[in-house]
Amino acid sequence: MNHENLTGRDLLAALVVVLVWGVNFVAMKFALRDFTPFQLGAARYAFAALPLVLLIKPPKVPWRWVVGYGLVQGVGQFGILFVALQVGMTAALASVLVQTQVFFTALFGFVLLHERPSRALQLGLLLAALGLSCFTLNYVNPAAGAGSATTLPGFVLTLCAAAMWAMSSIVARRVQRINADYSPLAFVVWSSTVAVLPFVALSFFFDPEGARSHWLQARASSWLAASYLGWGATVVGYSLWTGLLKRHPANRVAPFGLGVPIVGLAAGMLILGEVVTPWQWAGIALLIAALGCVMLGGLLFRPARAR
Repeated sequence: MNHENLTGRDLLAALVVVLVWGVNFVAMKFALRDFTPFQLGAARYAFAALPLVLLIKPPKVPWRWVVGYGLVQGVGQFGILFVALQVGMTAALASVLVQTQVFFTALFGFVLLHERPSRALQLGLLLAALGLSCFTLNYVNPAAGAGSATTLPGFVLTLCAAAMWAMSSIVARRVQRINADYSPLAFVVWSSTVAVLPFVALSFFFDPEGARSHWLQARASSWLAASYLGWGATVVGYSLWTGLLKRHPANRVAPFGLGVPIVGLAAGMLILGEVVTPWQWAGIALLIAALGCVMLGGLLFRPARAR
């Protein structure tokens, strides 16, 4: 791992990830016009796997981790997120709320890995709790200006998706400990194959019978959005991000994640015309402050001698 400053190539990679993941949520909204959430999940990971799975050798890690990551990150995180976007969540707010995965990761690390939370993390958790309270006020007191595009089930499901992202991060950290030299691209591509069949099965059992053939009449823009989710957000985004984490400490890479909700907010408002209420703006401000506290807290809470 390189402890020096990020190179120009690394900075470009981080910028690409921020842009790709920020626009990712708008692409989901476009695709869900014609696909059910489970159909979109199958399409996303089919694109992510093909044709690269025919060209890239399997990663040099035990298969249980490949399967586990594919189920948790694929079926868990994005299956739940696609449902949330369909039942009542905007792309703009989803891009912010899924970033709570930082705090879920910390909680899971404390419970499962016995990691001690830092002072910065404790402050960040407090700010995040206040931010989530602001979001819930839209549903507890609709007169305060609840946006009709979001619902309480959509809000809760988006947080569940963030929790699943956190679990996939725990899996990725275990893989890194097992084999630090594994290929991020191979890991992402082969784990994508795991998610396809579960999504197909979920669509068969839970999608309405009339919706099972909708993908045959899907617009070209919806197929383009699904391919973007597979090739862009999954293969390019996760491979570049994992590569950055392999070459540099997490505290140098993680702050770039603050750009994702900013791009997501702008894209949702400018492209889809989504509206953010005052309570939601307050929640967004507190969540971004919480993320900044956690990601940059090492500088704020560093002992005076170290400074």
